[in-house]
Amino acid sequence: MNKKLVVGLAVVAVAVFAVAWAAAPVFAAQALIRAAKAGDADRIEQLVDFPALRESLKDELTAELAAHMRRDPRLAESNLGGLGLILAPMLLSGAVDAAVTPEVVAQMVATAEAPDPAVRDQPEPGDDRDADDIHQAWGYRDLNAFAVTLTDRDHPDQRLALILERRGLFTWKLAAVDIQNDAAA
Repeated sequence: MNKKLVVGLAVVAVAVFAVAWAAAPVFAAQALIRAAKAGDADRIEQLVDFPALRESLKDELTAELAAHMRRDPRLAESNLGGLGLILAPMLLSGAVDAAVTPEVVAQMVATAEAPDPAVRDQPEPGDDRDADDIHQAWGYRDLNAFAVTLTDRDHPDQRLALILERRGLFTWKLAAVDIQNDAAA
């Protein structure tokens, strides 16, 4: 009888651990979204790995810019297009480093759009969109990466995936973005 109780408690403990382990990114993502909607910069600061997010944004925005330049026949045919592709990463790097702040993260969550590093004055969170306009899809990408994919209902072909990465057993932080633009393909 005592052995059954110990085994039962061990099974329950393992099940609780597994559920908590699997649900941790959902709670972290919900906390990030609540903080973004409330404009709570301090809480966003705790939930975001800013150096990793900035690097991810640089990569994503450089890829978007390169794809745009390849699609534009005027740029593709000129030598300036090639020069632009060479200089773009350097220009974007400084702009992203300066522009990615807790307020910009809040704006990304509110609008489902990556920041435009050329625009210095980003609108305040919640200024221009109804929360119902943004569709959220949640899911694991792998055991250590969880994505919240945001889609503006007015632009269903453009999605912004916020990638949370595991930092320890139960801690998750926003560390990357994935800009998905089906209209450009």
